[in-house]
Order: sequence, then C-alpha cells, then structure tokens
Amino acid sequence: MSVSYKPLFKLLINRNIKKKDLAKTAGISIATITKMRVDDTVVNINVLEKICIALDCKFDDIIEIK
Repeated sequence: MSVSYKPLFKLLINRNIKKKDLAKTAGISIATITKMRVDDTVVNINVLEKICIALDCKFDDIIEIK
C-alpha cells in the first residue's frame, strides 16, 4: 500500500487556496506541503490533523490509500 496526497491538492485547487496560505492557516511549514507532492512521503499524523482543521475536512478528503 502507498499513500497519495493528490486529494489534498485537488481540494486546494477547488477551493482556490494557495499552499502558502494553507501553511500559514494550519501552522505548518511550506516545505512540509511541498514534500507532500511526492507520493509515499511520510507525514506526521499531527500535520494531517492541522490540515484537516484548517480546511474543515476529514482525513479521507486529503489522503488516498493506493
């Protein structure tokens, strides 16, 4: 199994949110978001939680298990 963050980036596009704005709102680094562009990148669950809170969404809205 592998993890993909493509749903996150699709969500950002649909909501017209820039990565830097998400980073600021979620309190995470832009480097972390950039790192997530690569499938199978391991991201701490706390980061995913911060993103979900900032976007008012669920985990399955931002990640996909392949």
